[in-house]
Amino acid sequence: AVSVVLSGDTLVITVHGALTPAEQALARTPAGAAQVQEFHRKLFASSSEPLRQEIKRITGRNVREAIAEVEPATGAIVHAFTSGTMVEVFLLTSESAQNESTAI
Repeated sequence: AVSVVLSGDTLVITVHGALTPAEQALARTPAGAAQVQEFHRKLFASSSEPLRQEIKRITGRNVREAIAEVEPATGAIVHAFTSGTMVEVFLLTSESAQNESTAI
């Protein structure tokens, strides 16, 4: 699943459940999670140009900054494209997980 939010000068794309089974297994340890995060940051840095061009085509605006963040526990990957503003991303637990934890 993919979520896209455009607000002002910031575009945030979240790809849910994007990690492979091998990446999920590796991410079970802190060192492995760091390795998965670093891999996806490098992958994004080296391959985001076509996405930047598509954003320019759709919005008519250039991308000034772009970052990628991986949440190994959930497999979510967040791509943020900004115009120089600070972006803080908070990934929340699912409603079903929240209901389970409050019922205990």
